[in-house]
Amino acid sequence: MGCRVDLPGAYWDGVKTTPSTYYEWVDKTRSHREQRDEVLKPVIQKVYAANYGVHGTRKVWLAMNREGVPVARCTVERLMGLLGIQGAVRGKVKRTTIKDSKAARAKDLVRRDFTPTAPDRLWVDDFTYVSTWSGWVYVAFVIDAYSRRILGWSASASMNTVLVLNAVNQAIWSRERAGAEISGVIHHHDAGAQYASLAFT
Repeated sequence: MGCRVDLPGAYWDGVKTTPSTYYEWVDKTRSHREQRDEVLKPVIQKVYAANYGVHGTRKVWLAMNREGVPVARCTVERLMGLLGIQGAVRGKVKRTTIKDSKAARAKDLVRRDFTPTAPDRLWVDDFTYVSTWSGWVYVAFVIDAYSRRILGWSASASMNTVLVLNAVNQAIWSRERAGAEISGVIHHHDAGAQYASLAFT
């Protein structure tokens, strides 16, 4: 038994059929994997586009499963390869903690114990950075170590003292506005030059 395609008609064992009948037969005989791939591809493209084309295999896979689309990570990796898409490749790692050897460093009042017994006992500061279409953006944030809640944050194209001060001031404002007592809070941060600035003394 054979099949010869000669569109706009097709022949099945010598009997001419319409193209739609032929393609319907082809569709039915495709493997389950091929059919599943055709369903998953647009979902992958949608998740990838929704995240500005920066998500790699792992994050696309996690997002799909969170949205109720059960799929194996290896499948996402294979289909992203077939679609010719990949996550943003981070270049040289940016250092956000640059120590100032000349600046005086505050004592470590926490002694590496980050387990306070109540809110507003310990605030922890840190930096991160995010890649955007216009370049790198630095983000400073203040977290309550007890509740894990972000109390204040600030973003800027420059990694400077103003950036971290804005985050701290926002944290102070938000807690005072909520009527919290923050006079005894310990403010812990790394040894970066931004935190060792005179503005913090």
